[in-house]
Amino acid sequence: MTFVSSLKYEDGLTTAQKQRVVSGMQRLRECFHAKGEPPLRTMDDTVIIATWNLREFGKSKFGYRGPEPYYYIASIIDRFDLVALQEIRSLYALQHLCGLLGSHWNYLITDVTLGPGGNAERMAYLYDNRKVRFSGLAAELVLPDKNKKTAVQLARSPYIAGFHAGWAQINLCTVHIYYGKALKDDPRRVREIKDLASTIAANARGYYSGRAPRNDDSSRKKPEDILLLGDFNIFNREDVTMEALTGAGFKVPEALGQIPGSNVERNKHYDQIAYYKQTATMQATGRAGVFDFFEHVYRDADAQVYKSEVPKGTFTNWRTFQMSDHLPMWCEFRIDSMDEYLRTLAKELEA
Repeated sequence: MTFVSSLKYEDGLTTAQKQRVVSGMQRLRECFHAKGEPPLRTMDDTVIIATWNLREFGKSKFGYRGPEPYYYIASIIDRFDLVALQEIRSLYALQHLCGLLGSHWNYLITDVTLGPGGNAERMAYLYDNRKVRFSGLAAELVLPDKNKKTAVQLARSPYIAGFHAGWAQINLCTVHIYYGKALKDDPRRVREIKDLASTIAANARGYYSGRAPRNDDSSRKKPEDILLLGDFNIFNREDVTMEALTGAGFKVPEALGQIPGSNVERNKHYDQIAYYKQTATMQATGRAGVFDFFEHVYRDADAQVYKSEVPKGTFTNWRTFQMSDHLPMWCEFRIDSMDEYLRTLAKELEA
């Protein structure tokens, strides 16, 4: 994390605030080292993919974030190789975050989503280019017309991008599904998930992140790895909204299926990472989770420390606009398929 050295010269923080940031980062790092979650990235055989809804990242009702939360957010993201971000309100905010992470981090980002349901948001991918390479595939998903009727598009256009990591050819589609009413089965939310999942599934063989097919076209018999990830606004894994996702053939890695919710209260399953049917060039290692940063920064015990900085409302609500009301969700995948490839090649040569 090359940005740590810049903290000493941060003009936007007083000495006392810098001391507070140092203490916060120390607590985060102590957790990283003690619990190993999120795990320390390797540079060879695994990739850690994450999704994080950064609440109104940019300008919110509390104004712009100050310098402090950027250091914490960067510290957490630096534990991942590739992360999908939702609710990006400011391109500058993302550029500043990427600058703190260092020159080996790149980003891809959508245009602003227009219309009342889009909330002027963008979606983005941040990736460490020492491990992950952008394939050149990037597009916002447009739903096809059905039965000669113009399809109703999602409130926020899903963002598809392709990446290479080791042996893995990965296609990601990140989403922020419509919330609507505070009901587990809001009709528009259910429809958006069904339309999204069924469209991706129906076109799975058409998503290629850059791998050239062989002359006999046999490499197209199986699609590349396709992951849907982001904020689905799913209340419970037993709800019809989750069935809309799994019914199209998407599966949540077993380790993620065992964790509590991804909201701050840990009682909602808004965020998901799911792959289509089966992975081809990567396998879940069994390590996955959500990271509760409020155990280490902007803690309940810190409410009095921030009293002068909370402009209105309560500390509990205000702090979610500094960090987020969603916890980052991550899953580790193995991307070294050499042994499997050699076994398959050996059988082919024997035939």
